[in-house]
Amino acid sequence: MVLNYIWILFFVLSFIILLIKLIVFGDATAISATVNAITDSSKTAFEISLGLTGVMCFWLGIMRVGEKGGAIAIFSKLISPFFSRLFPEIPKDHPAMGSILMNYSANMLGLDNAATPLGLKAMQELQEINPNKEQASNAMIMFLTLNTAGFTIIPVSIIAFRATAHAANPTDIFLPLLISTYGGMIAGLIVCTFIQKIKWDFVLTSWVLGIIAFISGLTYLFSTMPKETMEIVSNVVGGLIIFSVIIIFISLAFFKKVNVYESFIDGAKEGFEIAVKIIPYLVAMLVGIGVFRASGGMEMITHGISYCFNSLGFDTRFVDALPVAIMKPFSGSGARGLMVDLIKPVTEGGLGPDSFAGRLAGIFNGSHDTTFYVLAVYFGAVAIKKTRYVVATSLFAEFVSIILSIVVCYIFFG
Repeated sequence: MVLNYIWILFFVLSFIILLIKLIVFGDATAISATVNAITDSSKTAFEISLGLTGVMCFWLGIMRVGEKGGAIAIFSKLISPFFSRLFPEIPKDHPAMGSILMNYSANMLGLDNAATPLGLKAMQELQEINPNKEQASNAMIMFLTLNTAGFTIIPVSIIAFRATAHAANPTDIFLPLLISTYGGMIAGLIVCTFIQKIKWDFVLTSWVLGIIAFISGLTYLFSTMPKETMEIVSNVVGGLIIFSVIIIFISLAFFKKVNVYESFIDGAKEGFEIAVKIIPYLVAMLVGIGVFRASGGMEMITHGISYCFNSLGFDTRFVDALPVAIMKPFSGSGARGLMVDLIKPVTEGGLGPDSFAGRLAGIFNGSHDTTFYVLAVYFGAVAIKKTRYVVATSLFAEFVSIILSIVVCYIFFG
């Protein structure tokens, strides 16, 4: 229901903005740009779905091999003490536990192409145990709230963009990004446990504190590395872990005398079906976002925020990067494009990768995920119509990560 209102608002507000531009300012160009955005965004949505098809076929095929070989069951048992408390609705040793873990792991390693099909697989399995097939379950809401928090340990792509822009130290945003993304995830977890009345017992508290200790240790380890070493380690660790998982899945299935190839094909067929199913949902969301952006709605929001902070006498250096934070929940490629434009050299119209706004744009890009894209695709894949409070919890987690991003950027880079 919330997505319904948001989607309608995209079009209504865009139309009002266009009328104001036309009547008050005599600007007729925005109308044609907005109409063109409908066609362009529809085409982009289809191309994204088409591009996802191959990746989804592969990863859902691998997941089917993991299920048949028992690897998913092993993963489920390993994280069962923690996940059984976060997801009390999921039966013990259910494959959804393993799929959720795989999705979170891919996100943490910055492997977006792997994370999406694994997440869709998790949603399908959660839908199987969902008593109301049209309404999001508590487990789905918890899963997606933490998913959209975008917790990333190794921001490979952002480091690569900063290196391409000739940043003095492309990895200097690593620590502040880690703090802001983890803070957002914890905020989402806390608010979900409060709404769903999940008790914080010794086990749940210990796991969360253990994760904090792990992140702290990882932060210290990476902070002591030279930038060249960190980039190499980031790429090698991510690739090695994900390929090791593939080998483990295949090996266990082989030793259990499972027909690995046929199992893979069965799962891959499922991936193709899901890719086709999500096209309408993706078109709807991306067109709404494209129209709002082309009409100038996003620009008006950032100008309004800048005016408010200027009036209050606050430092407004962060405002230059704010469009990236606002765009990210709607469009990952849009936010990435804004960041790339911002970190260009001053001679090319940017502010440079080592400017305050340039660094903050990188932190924004990695500290939270594309909420509305994720919700549209994931709920669309299982035909959920009533999303309940997931938009509110997801945006709350993202809001916390945005605030933390600004705070830590001032702390680290003044």
